[in-house]
Amino acid sequence: YLFNLDPDAPASTGQARIVGDDPLHLEIINLGTFAGDPAPYAGRYPGGNLVYDGVWYYGTYTLDDIDGSCGNWCTLGPFVGFRVSTDGGKSWTDAPHTPARPLFKETAVNGERVRIGAPHVVDFGRNMEHSPDGKAYLVAHGSSGPGGWANWIAGDAIYLLRVSPSPATMNDSSAYEFFGGYDRHGESRWVTDVGAMQPLLLWDGHLGCVTATYLAPLRRYVMCVSRPSDGIHSIGTCDTLLLEAPQLSGPWQLMHYLPMFGRQAYFVNIPSKFVNTNGTSMWLCYSANFSDLIGAAHESVPPGSRYAMCLQELLLLPSP
Repeated sequence: YLFNLDPDAPASTGQARIVGDDPLHLEIINLGTFAGDPAPYAGRYPGGNLVYDGVWYYGTYTLDDIDGSCGNWCTLGPFVGFRVSTDGGKSWTDAPHTPARPLFKETAVNGERVRIGAPHVVDFGRNMEHSPDGKAYLVAHGSSGPGGWANWIAGDAIYLLRVSPSPATMNDSSAYEFFGGYDRHGESRWVTDVGAMQPLLLWDGHLGCVTATYLAPLRRYVMCVSRPSDGIHSIGTCDTLLLEAPQLSGPWQLMHYLPMFGRQAYFVNIPSKFVNTNGTSMWLCYSANFSDLIGAAHESVPPGSRYAMCLQELLLLPSP
């Protein structure tokens, strides 16, 4: 089987605690795994995570078509929901949702497309200390519509949603608000109907997996988008887009473009913990080159990029 995966074996996701103040000297503490049926899809993976007021919310999403024409996991399935721990990951209460009945009621069965795929919680710092309104915000990549495109790392659009976090609300779709575009004055609109949600960013076939972090010293948000270099194939090289904005609803502008970063870097993010006091130094956290395992090898550029947790320092320099 591809990646030595047995399709009859149960799916599971793992969790760990990362301890340390030096990004080059971290302790990873294994906290075990948690079983989660992906049916009617073939795979189930970790999505957005949030630790807030002593509660750990662990989201999962689904994938299908593991060896399809794009190379690997060619169908992005729906976000299932959050399992919850109140003891630091020692025990869990499962989400009340299933892949067949997910939180936002999307489906990828029979060729349908999802919009809220692989969401990630915006990093506002420790215990959401820099949230503008006490809400948790999530960014997600997905299709622009029924005829659009989305796999695990590629998509047409970026979406934004928010919720006041609690064990009750995180798994209640009616508690969420969704970015609904702008009004005639250019102000962001928030809607309670997911069907009225509008893309925060739209670029058909050119976007992908997304994360966002608030840089408190600069009072700016930075967004990392990982995408296939050709927009489609998930075992080829990947590009990284870095965008910045004064607020999550934008306007967003490209500040740096890293073609073939890591050669195949994905899930790129910037942990707020390692942003320095003036906001000029931070660390890109990512994994890379997973397809080396199936004979589609890539260079390790920059050095150290591999199928593991990778950290590379990023410096912001004044414009010449």
